[in-house]
Amino acid sequence: MADLSTQYMGFTLRNPIIVASSGLTRSVEKIVEMEQKGAAAVVLKSLFEEQILHDIHQTLEYPDAYNVNPEALDYVTGSVKENEVAGYVQLIRDAKKAVSIPVFASINCVTLSEWVDIARDMEQAGADGLELNIFIMPGNLEIPGPEHEQMYFDIIDKVTSTLSIPVALKIGYYFSSLVHTLQRFSWTGIKGLVLFNRFFTPDINLTSLKLQPANLYSVPSEQYLPLRWIAMLSDVARCDIAASTGIHDAAAAIRQILAGARAVQICSTLYLHGTDRIAEMVDGISEWMDQHAFAGIEDFRGRLSVNHQANPVLYQRVQYMKYLLGTD
Repeated sequence: MADLSTQYMGFTLRNPIIVASSGLTRSVEKIVEMEQKGAAAVVLKSLFEEQILHDIHQTLEYPDAYNVNPEALDYVTGSVKENEVAGYVQLIRDAKKAVSIPVFASINCVTLSEWVDIARDMEQAGADGLELNIFIMPGNLEIPGPEHEQMYFDIIDKVTSTLSIPVALKIGYYFSSLVHTLQRFSWTGIKGLVLFNRFFTPDINLTSLKLQPANLYSVPSEQYLPLRWIAMLSDVARCDIAASTGIHDAAAAIRQILAGARAVQICSTLYLHGTDRIAEMVDGISEWMDQHAFAGIEDFRGRLSVNHQANPVLYQRVQYMKYLLGTD
């Protein structure tokens, strides 16, 4: 039997499968079920920064309010800060009592504000680590790129200097010189990079003439976005990397590990196929490793990263002539 254990954020996971932050991880019962199905760790459903702020008026008056998600403001209107935070902290306590796998808390944030104090409460409640889900929309014409990126570094610096538990950074790909920026993030003291966040994408309903979500769940073709960048980054990053987005089966997970990921986060496939998908993926990875005579994950992790390729241009060239010639 192949050894599927892997190292991620200072923990030895029994396999590379982590359940991503979602509605599936907001109850102890579901978390227990996922551990039983084979999940190696879970990331709790994100607590939004807007939920943590005292009230809707404080949020609107905050200097960086232009970064706040309007949908999150609608949600927080009917929420009470104390109930949200207290309930989340209790979820951490209850989950830690119920399962033996690592339980990571998650905060979805867009500014540097009082929510950092709540991160301490999560640590004290027993969270094994904190995943910072940061997305500051680069849509403000008055903010240049370097200043936009500095906001991320300011948040990371404050959180890592405040907490003792390991911190992971889950982000999108809206950065200039993406690999360089991600490498700089890995130098900040974070223990993990999760690539990539999947954002709300708007669509326009031509009948109602209203906005609506384009695709609620990821599709398998989305796996190739993190695959490219993980392959380019895995040999130079100073922290662990987890792949996220479009990972629906064992084959997708194996590809990410071959590119250099230490773990993969799954979500949409669980909504579409149920939690049995976890066991199917674990078994699929094990069977593939046996077929290729790999005794452990490290025997093949990163084997197809950029630095291990004779022709790295296959990762770096976007419009590759070999596949375009002859195409009308």
